[in-house]
Amino acid sequence: MCGRIANTLPHDAMARLFQAQPANDLPEVPDFNICPTQDLPVILAGAGEGARRMVPMRWGFLPHWYKSPTDGPLLINARAETVAEKPAFREACRQRRCLVAVSGFYEWHREGGRKLPYFFSRADGAPLVMAGIWQNWGEAAQPTLALLTTSANALMAPVHHRMPVVLEPENWPLWLGEAGHGAARLMQPAAEEVLQSWRVSPEVNSNRAEGPELIEPWEEA
Repeated sequence: MCGRIANTLPHDAMARLFQAQPANDLPEVPDFNICPTQDLPVILAGAGEGARRMVPMRWGFLPHWYKSPTDGPLLINARAETVAEKPAFREACRQRRCLVAVSGFYEWHREGGRKLPYFFSRADGAPLVMAGIWQNWGEAAQPTLALLTTSANALMAPVHHRMPVVLEPENWPLWLGEAGHGAARLMQPAAEEVLQSWRVSPEVNSNRAEGPELIEPWEEA
């Protein structure tokens, strides 16, 4: 599961990292509390021999049969185990894969009646790059996105039973379809040492909360 994201990565630096041409309308950074239906910066493979592109996409995949964005469930994540079979996702999984680079994501652990938030980022300090699929929707061809999730690794499991599919740099071309077939093998839990996590303030439980203090380590008084 991945239900909230923090992103402080400068767009120009990410464009250089991915050798991508950035769009002019990318969402503003930093943003420490990105919620579903908001835009995320997404890396796409170039058309033919063209350069990769970095574009904004609505976080919340809209199948072509939705008559409005609220015509069905909010599809922010797609399960790796079934993505190739689900009617909403199977064509996108084959033909429209993307990379989503962020600083980290939040996850909540239920303890009694409370939801305790944790922040997850890469242990090496590098951008956290997640696997996504996308589709244009509606007459305006609005680009929409879902993140791939898989079973939790040993680090994630005490907090939640699902985690995003995290991709290493050597696997970016394969996921984007630039390096032939075989992307399905990448939809696995990250090795335990790849990520780090810590408790953060319950302020992030509010969609309106914002600021760098949201990702700082927090202890209950």
